Amino acid sequence: MKNFPIIEKSKSAIPIHALYQNQYEFWLKRQPVPAKNWLSANHFKAAPGSWCLFPAEDGRIGGVACGIDVSPNIWSIANLATQLPAHTYALEGRFSAAVATQMALGWALAGYKFTRYKKNDKALPALVAPRGCDLAYVQAMAGAINWARDLINTPANDCNPQALAAEAVAFGKAHKGKVSVIKGEALLKADYPVVYAVGKASSVPPHMVDITFPRPRAPKVTLVGKGVCFDSGGLDIKSTANMKLMKKDMAGVAIMLALAKAILQAGIPVQLRLLLPIVENAVSGNAMRPLDIVRSRKGLTVEIGNTDAEGRLILCDALAEADSEKPDLLIDCSTLTGAARVALGTDVPAFFTPDDTLAQQVMAHAQAENDPLWRLPLWKPYRSHLDTQNADISNESDSAYGGAITAALYLQEFVSKTPSWLHIDMMAWNLSSRPGRPQGGEAMAVRALYALIKDRYGR
Repeated sequence: MKNFPIIEKSKSAIPIHALYQNQYEFWLKRQPVPAKNWLSANHFKAAPGSWCLFPAEDGRIGGVACGIDVSPNIWSIANLATQLPAHTYALEGRFSAAVATQMALGWALAGYKFTRYKKNDKALPALVAPRGCDLAYVQAMAGAINWARDLINTPANDCNPQALAAEAVAFGKAHKGKVSVIKGEALLKADYPVVYAVGKASSVPPHMVDITFPRPRAPKVTLVGKGVCFDSGGLDIKSTANMKLMKKDMAGVAIMLALAKAILQAGIPVQLRLLLPIVENAVSGNAMRPLDIVRSRKGLTVEIGNTDAEGRLILCDALAEADSEKPDLLIDCSTLTGAARVALGTDVPAFFTPDDTLAQQVMAHAQAENDPLWRLPLWKPYRSHLDTQNADISNESDSAYGGAITAALYLQEFVSKTPSWLHIDMMAWNLSSRPGRPQGGEAMAVRALYALIKDRYGR
């Protein structure tokens, strides 16, 4: 990985002293006079998130004092990765292997820059892998997440359905997967009619990418990602403000690719499958219209109540195919509804599952990885909001409330055989920069889902 900010060793690294605020005074008394005087003169108190360089006796940088919370986590020193001068640093102190690994990963993620169109030559500091750190995991996870960030940040003129499908195909072949690509009118012959209906209006045809990584007798894990490379809303066109960030509407594909990459690099013994419907929701003479009715892969007829509810449309065909194999675990990921953001804000993806045990596992790993997810209910009484006189189901609720729930209930209609199904509805975008999480595309939930799959099948 080019310019990866975590290195194995260095003989001249500047120490970073990660300090709890209640122990700071004790630590300060034991420091050399120049350091003690400098930190005192700068009124440094080791508040969590604060830091201060201090001099050595020869006037050079002697170290960094950094305040951390009593429960160190992935973001505890991530701010230093972009704020310190470009030298090599080493983390002092005793931390568990898990915490050391997490803090190294936070540092690695903080150094991300999207440079496809604008060079950034600013040198960043490097960190010596802390004692006990799983450097292989840090490299693999940071590489996967930053790849997804790059894909999400790439504008639709360079990340159209053809280009995104090609990225997925290249990944599948590089990892010796069995790759199938269906595009354009061939989707009708292959019985993906709803994917075709959504994507047919674009000048770049819709694609269905199907990648399997065979592993006989291993549990089947299937990942489905929403891949709308740009969402104009279709004939129910979005406003200017709501359309601006719609290059990120393919984040479900980017995140599932990143998760698959991490799983494969770790060698977790699962039989992995990726189903990636990839389209552009455009406006043209043959665009799908409100109240069109389309027969889905499952056989259910779907009335298009709103052309801007296209994500659940392409997912329903992919989920029906995934469900036909009854995998041990089925996960779909999408930037599906604004309603989920209204309910939980932009930082916390919503998830839905009928499997209570799976839900508890997801919540536990989300908390442990500091990669938030929050369960919302598959509230059955709201299913009636999707009823329509002329088809089996509508893609639009007749209620202005509970939009994330009704979207999940729509998808559940296409998952009838697989008990352990997990649907995730996320923002996949940082509206502002925070330590380790720069503004722009974000691979939310990858770390938590990886930990979930490793815990379930890695043993």
